[in-house]
Amino acid sequence: MVLTGRNGAGKTNLLEALSFLAPGRGLRRARLHDVTCDSPAEAAAEPVCWAVTGTVDGPGGRFRLSTGLEHSDHGGGRRVVRIDGLPAPSQSALGEALSVIWLTPELDRLFTDGASVRRRFLDRLVAAFDPEHPGRVSGYERTARERANLLRNDRTGHQPADATWLAALERRMAETGVAMAAARREMVGKLSEICAHGIEPFPAARLAVAGETEAWLESFSALEAEDMLRDAFAAGRDRDREAGRALAGPHRSDLEVTHLGRMRPAAGCSTGEQKALVIGIVLAHARLVTLCRSAAPLLLLDEIAAHLDADRRAALFDEICSIGAQAWMTGTDRSLFRPLGERAQYFHVENAEVSAAGGRA
Repeated sequence: MVLTGRNGAGKTNLLEALSFLAPGRGLRRARLHDVTCDSPAEAAAEPVCWAVTGTVDGPGGRFRLSTGLEHSDHGGGRRVVRIDGLPAPSQSALGEALSVIWLTPELDRLFTDGASVRRRFLDRLVAAFDPEHPGRVSGYERTARERANLLRNDRTGHQPADATWLAALERRMAETGVAMAAARREMVGKLSEICAHGIEPFPAARLAVAGETEAWLESFSALEAEDMLRDAFAAGRDRDREAGRALAGPHRSDLEVTHLGRMRPAAGCSTGEQKALVIGIVLAHARLVTLCRSAAPLLLLDEIAAHLDADRRAALFDEICSIGAQAWMTGTDRSLFRPLGERAQYFHVENAEVSAAGGRA
C-alpha cells in the first residue's frame, strides 16, 4: 500500500492507527487520551472513545483484531483488546496474533540520540518474537518508579523506607529485569547473524546488547544473574536515593551496531549510511519474523523512500515483496515508488480523506 499526499494530509495518522494493533503506545508513542481528540478542551467537554479494527489472515486462519480506548463512568479510560469480538486478557494478545514493525523519520537519528531511543527500538523488535516482553518492560518500569519514590520519601524525611518492602521491589525488578535482558540477548543474537550477511545494497552489520545484566548472562545462569542484580540494587540504595533513579539494571542497556563494511560504529557513520543500516536491520528482522513465526510481519514505513538513492529504493521494494510482507508506505512524491509498478496499490491522501486511483476509497 502506497499512501501519497502533501505534508500534513493525514498519511502518518493512518499508519499510527495501524500501529495500535501492536502492544504499546503506537508509532508516535502518544498517550491514549491524546489520540482521542485534537485538544484538551474538547476532551474535557466531550470525551470520545476511539477504536481500530483489522482482519488478519495468517497460518491459523482468519480472525479480527480490535483495540481502543474505553471510557468509564467514573472518568479516565483503559485500553481494551478483543479477538473476534471476545475480550482478551491483555495487550500481549495483539502481539501473539500479529507482528507489527515500523520505521519513522525520527529513527534516522537512532544512532545519535540517547540510549533510551535505541532501547525502545530494540524492545519493539523483541516484542515481535515475545509478546509478553512489552508487559515485562512496563512492569519493570512501574516497579522501578515505586522503588525510587520509596527512597525519595526516605531522603526528604516524609517517612523512613521500609527495608522489607524495598527488598520485595528489588526482587521483583531483578526477576523481571533478567527476563528482559535474556529476551533481548536471544533476539539480537539471531538478528545479528542475518545482518552480518547484509541485504544488498544495504550494509552488513553486527549487533550487540551492551549492559551489565546482559553481560552476566554470558557467564552465569538466569537465577545467578537475578541474585547479582538484586544485590546490586540493595548495595546501590544510597546512590540511587541521591540520583532519584536506579543506576544499575537493564533499563540502562544499549543497542550497539557496527557497520561491518567500514568496521565503524554506526554513530560514526554518515547520515545516509545510518539510514541504510536502520533499514537493513528492519528488513533482516522482517525475514527473521517470517522464518520463526511462519507469517510475515506488517510493515509501517513512514517517508521511507525519502533520501534513498534509486538502487536502494528498488532493493527495498524487492525485499518487501520477496518476504511477502504487507507494507504501508507513505511519501509526498509518488514517482519515488515507481519501481513497485503493479506490485502495489496506490492511494492519495488529502485533508484526511483517502482516494484510490479512479475514485474515492
